[in-house]
Amino acid sequence: MNAETKKVVSKKAESKKVLAQQAESVETRVNRRRFLTAVVTSDKMDKTRVVQVQKVIKHSKYEKQVRNFVKYKAHDEKNAAKTGDVVRIMETRPLSKDKRWIISEIVGSKV
Repeated sequence: MNAETKKVVSKKAESKKVLAQQAESVETRVNRRRFLTAVVTSDKMDKTRVVQVQKVIKHSKYEKQVRNFVKYKAHDEKNAAKTGDVVRIMETRPLSKDKRWIISEIVGSKV
């Protein structure tokens, strides 16, 4: 083997090592989905719950704590969550026109 073929072979071996390292990093990648805590406000639909997330922010000018409420539709496969339950929702791919969240667990139940 001459010097040029040795360089090509060594470059191929290096690229294989790099690809193997990238494959390992993809397998051990951390899930980057968002999680929110919400309260179930409606359970009238089948396998779908309307949940309300409360966000407390500080007003930029007046520096007062302001509460913002956002409603999301979340998928509940077992119809387990009832109105008033505190749940944890996870962001996911679009499941329907409005649903982009899944109920991952019920944190607290209605008393």
